[in-house]
Amino acid sequence: MADPKGFLTTGREVAKTRPVGERVRDWNEVYVPGSLLPIISKQAGRCMDCGIPFCHNGCPLGNLIPEWNDFAYREDWSAAQERLHATNNFPEFTGRLCPAPCESACVLGINQPAVTIKNVEVSIIDKAWDGGDVKPQVPERLSGKTAAVIGSGPAGLAAAQQLTRAGHTVVVYERADRIGGLLRYGIPEFKMEKRHINRRIEQMRAEGTKFRTGIEIGRDLTSTDLRKRFDAVVIAAGATTARDLPVPGRELNGIHQAMEYLPLANKVVEGDFVAPPITAEGKHVVVIGGGDTGADCVGTAHRQGAASVTQLEIMPKPGEDRNAGQPWPTFPMLYKVTSAHEEGGERVYSVSTTHFEGDEEGNVQFLHLVEVEFVEGKLTQKPGTERKIPAQLVTLAMGFTGTDVENGLVAQFGLDLDERGNIARDADFATNVDGVYVAGDAGRGQSLIVWAIAEGRSAARGVDRYLTGASSLQAPIRPTDRSLTV
Repeated sequence: MADPKGFLTTGREVAKTRPVGERVRDWNEVYVPGSLLPIISKQAGRCMDCGIPFCHNGCPLGNLIPEWNDFAYREDWSAAQERLHATNNFPEFTGRLCPAPCESACVLGINQPAVTIKNVEVSIIDKAWDGGDVKPQVPERLSGKTAAVIGSGPAGLAAAQQLTRAGHTVVVYERADRIGGLLRYGIPEFKMEKRHINRRIEQMRAEGTKFRTGIEIGRDLTSTDLRKRFDAVVIAAGATTARDLPVPGRELNGIHQAMEYLPLANKVVEGDFVAPPITAEGKHVVVIGGGDTGADCVGTAHRQGAASVTQLEIMPKPGEDRNAGQPWPTFPMLYKVTSAHEEGGERVYSVSTTHFEGDEEGNVQFLHLVEVEFVEGKLTQKPGTERKIPAQLVTLAMGFTGTDVENGLVAQFGLDLDERGNIARDADFATNVDGVYVAGDAGRGQSLIVWAIAEGRSAARGVDRYLTGASSLQAPIRPTDRSLTV
């Protein structure tokens, strides 16, 4: 194991963030480069190598956390990255973006601050890239079978890489102009610089995966054409139907879905625009939705020079400690201060938007809200609490309701949907259509990046078995798994 007394002698330390005044003037990642290097070995040494490591329960990928913690403590970085890659195709993504349900399930977290699993993970993979340990894994022989993957988010990329390494010829189709899905255009640069995606794509190209951008299956290429070209298809198109807010004034200019707003900021960083077509500069910004996407909108608005930023959440403010209904080792809903919240703005809980108010030219100017409370289990407006706040740019970050059925993909394939509006699948991730599989949010519904990668790996195993009759690919989960980490 790692240091037998590490959890007794070493306190929890995490990566340091750059000063707010510095980081809001650029789009670089918020963390101080190299801040983990002096501390990460001792932090890994806090792992207790539990007889039953409940961190595995928190991680859908089944990451071998105690093993790579031990290697990191001993500074055997090459062995650590091998153990890390054994279960996770893209630890530099999860190490930056995952909310770390593994840490919520850490046994040490019962009565002490949990091991900084996420920081250890990202340190291992960053050292692996810097040291040249991450190399293409080209298959020894080709199977003669072909597979198409629709969507290049984490689920699609994981499925594609696994299938390529199994010897199949794989083509990834992406409707956007660059590969990466929400990793590319939904996650701001200050949370994850896109160079991390770019080098993984180059690794996958070297392994044999082919990429086709600017092609939307269902519109630019029909399902019939796709099935003629390929022996199997994996649908990893995400759950991209955003939840809307049908209140009076919704049609006013300046009210946008988060995924209309965030990609444009990323395109500025990519060099596509000098200034984004939708900007917060000089405006009073209101973000509706208290989750991670809402926080991304908050941080983006700060960097664009907003006059003010207010984030609204309909639910009550979470507590700072676990409540009785979310005991260890489940993933608790706790009050969280992200790097974006550290940068300023106001967070308002237990409020609901009643309507928007605009000017003579049809531009939004004010948002009217009312406080709400639970009465007999139902959210109810509190009389006399109505008020309005300035709002010249409003972003809707209220989550997603299911896969996109408007582009023709679902209808053309003849896919069945489940009761939640997601593409239905069986225990092998197969849909009702022979040779067509589904992974990630398209089949699971809106979820975490770690679930997307786990689903991509598991769907790849199902496809491999379909194509060859057997598979040695790892399958960490099945669709019937309903973990509380969602």
